Amino acid sequence: MLKPASLEWREIPWERALRAARPEVSDALEKALAGIDLGMEEGLILAKAEGDDLLALVRVADEIRRRVVGDRITYVVNRNLNFTNVCIVGCAFCGFGRGADSPDAYFHSTDTLVAKSAEAVALGATEVCIQGGLPKDLDGYYYVQLLRAIKASLPQLHVHAYSPMEITYGVEKTRLPLREYLLMLKEAGLGSIPGTAAEILDDSVRKSLSPNKLKVRQWIEVVRTAHSLGIPTTSTMMYGHIELPEHWVRHLLLLREIQKETRGFTEFVPLGFIHSQTKLFKRGDARPGRSVHEDLIVHALSRVLLNGYIGNIQVSWVKLGFEESLACLEAGANDFGGTLMEESISKAAGANFGEYVSPGEFRALIRTIGRIPAERATSYQIRKVFEHADAEERLPADPIPIFAPAANHATMPSMGY
Repeated sequence: MLKPASLEWREIPWERALRAARPEVSDALEKALAGIDLGMEEGLILAKAEGDDLLALVRVADEIRRRVVGDRITYVVNRNLNFTNVCIVGCAFCGFGRGADSPDAYFHSTDTLVAKSAEAVALGATEVCIQGGLPKDLDGYYYVQLLRAIKASLPQLHVHAYSPMEITYGVEKTRLPLREYLLMLKEAGLGSIPGTAAEILDDSVRKSLSPNKLKVRQWIEVVRTAHSLGIPTTSTMMYGHIELPEHWVRHLLLLREIQKETRGFTEFVPLGFIHSQTKLFKRGDARPGRSVHEDLIVHALSRVLLNGYIGNIQVSWVKLGFEESLACLEAGANDFGGTLMEESISKAAGANFGEYVSPGEFRALIRTIGRIPAERATSYQIRKVFEHADAEERLPADPIPIFAPAANHATMPSMGY
């Protein structure tokens, strides 16, 4: 197994790693380097990589990353607004949702959410990300009304909001056609949609994770319709629970097919399962979360299979922590995600990592692996590149292993779910 803190694998040139792999692995990776789409069989070979094959996968994925997006690691200054934790869906993988009568249930007022958004802008945020539970008695027009309230006070703020599950719920509540409902959200100020609620895009797996959640066809319909209306979305995949490597590959290939048609995905975000406070794990139906081995494979595999279609692979530092996030940023990923300022869904499921990382801390972390920090907008326009360290840069207070830049970096030009 590759160890994230080990310098050895990071210093091995991709060409050397490729030569040490089995022929079927090196053949697949050479095709990927040449920009040729890989299929299911080749993807599954890579998804099961071990030892020298895994080393070849992560080093080639990092080389493809370098060729596609260069040596910048981007991040966005944003705030999460989890407006309510009251939810009727009952996902077995979620530790966030509460019943309406639960003593720790909450539903923030619109005034509070507008104030939190204004506070975020004052601290430099360019985005708020809004998601929440699905209360039984939610007004189907609530999502629109919240957008209007935030945009009326903060017209310049990008609102990245409402998973395909929430949009489907809004459609059910209002009985409006999906296209009309999405147009209403867009006109109210919706800038983009988080591609969460994807979990694994396989209905047999979804039945075990959450039988009450939207089906694969519904998730696809929401994102395709959004893209057709000029509303970009992210894309995600939750791994480390009951799924198998073949599910990763099918999921990624499905996203690739959608992207070929719509070009509406801005990024792909692998989301490691946080297990400890979830029903799925407590009842013995899931393994104890993602492993470091899986983290490296999934991030590298996504870079290789999505090559030419989705250029940005984001790490989820809330789920991985800093050490493993940095490792995955050397295994094909190129984006550190958001500063968040407030994040409660992963924490409620048992995540051990903080709710906020300052931009200066992001930049200091990025420099530990010899890469260049850059602040981006939600849609990946670069707002500022930080070629040199500044006074605001400092490593987070929590102790983390500090990586020394690999030798070849001096010359060589990611709620949930």
